Amino acid sequence: MSSTFPPLRWDVFCRVIDNLGDVGVCWRLSRALAARGQQVRLWMDQTEALRWMAPGALEGHWPGITVLPWNDEGDGAPPYGQLPRSDVWIEAFGCEPPQPFIAQQRALWPADQAPVWINLEYLSAESYVERTHGLPSPLMNGAGRGWTRWFFYPGFTPCTGGLLREADLLQRLDGFDAQAWRQTAAPAAAAVTTGRWFSLFCYEPPGLPWLLEQLHSAPDAVLCVTPGRAQAAVAQWLGSRPWPSAWPVRPWVDQPRFDEMLWACDLNVVRGEDSLVRALWAGQAFVWHIYPQHDGAHHAKLDAFLDWLDAPPDLRAFHAFWNGSGGEPPPDLSAARLQDWAEVARAARRRLLAQTDLTTQLLAFVAEKR
Repeated sequence: MSSTFPPLRWDVFCRVIDNLGDVGVCWRLSRALAARGQQVRLWMDQTEALRWMAPGALEGHWPGITVLPWNDEGDGAPPYGQLPRSDVWIEAFGCEPPQPFIAQQRALWPADQAPVWINLEYLSAESYVERTHGLPSPLMNGAGRGWTRWFFYPGFTPCTGGLLREADLLQRLDGFDAQAWRQTAAPAAAAVTTGRWFSLFCYEPPGLPWLLEQLHSAPDAVLCVTPGRAQAAVAQWLGSRPWPSAWPVRPWVDQPRFDEMLWACDLNVVRGEDSLVRALWAGQAFVWHIYPQHDGAHHAKLDAFLDWLDAPPDLRAFHAFWNGSGGEPPPDLSAARLQDWAEVARAARRRLLAQTDLTTQLLAFVAEKR
């Protein structure tokens, strides 16, 4: 893909906390930068998820991207002392780069110059995002003392850093055959062509037992269960009962195939940040299991997102119920209700498509600060 921005060397740092979400965001960003002609070194302290999320990434088969092991002591491969200087540092979600790396890189910079150091922050629709996006944070200690780190906030409005979006996303979506995907995903299910399809990618939301109860006896429902915590939660709910044939367990898949599942389903249960954004691009009904925080701050974050989404009362109440913050489940999950919620998602998608994507904004931000 051609770009108006000069090729630079980027270091993207990912310290894994939730595994799938952290890796998902950092890999999407690395891919997007490489597609614009940038050279990316992706540093990770846990890389196993990339074996299925991005096959070949650990073996160096993705042009423009090199995956390297995070090592706080500086004795990883390659040694920090052999690294060429990079132009941009991205610390994802506030994970500061290793001090040995900072010291090694600082020795390569003239005294009056510095890399563009960016803290790629968490996604939120709260009002503080617009106020703090793009602000500087001078470093007062450590190997980076005297340099400046910049806050870059993803977001849902034009005054934020935007969302990750591939250039060919709508083209891929327009050419997708949902019925063909369903035939492959659950060929034995009676509701392959005419029923309601649900995808389940979650932690253990308080509302999950209600949903499973609704679907367990529904002859027209297919539930695509993702592996990991979602599958374990379903198994716990089933107990000694047999696994329903209309609840296929999906394999671990790469990011494009995860998108396809969201495109093919009528209601997507998503979690965290990365899959929320993908649900918005899918334009189907969804319910978001927001990452729970011990101080309850996630409830305000959820409310702010629902305000931006312009969620109708039944969808707002379902989100509250799903996340254990009050509210009630909807009277039903009929095809008509799911279609109404899908229209809400598509209206939000239209607003987002009118805004500049995160990668383009990030490249422009770096060009301004260099």
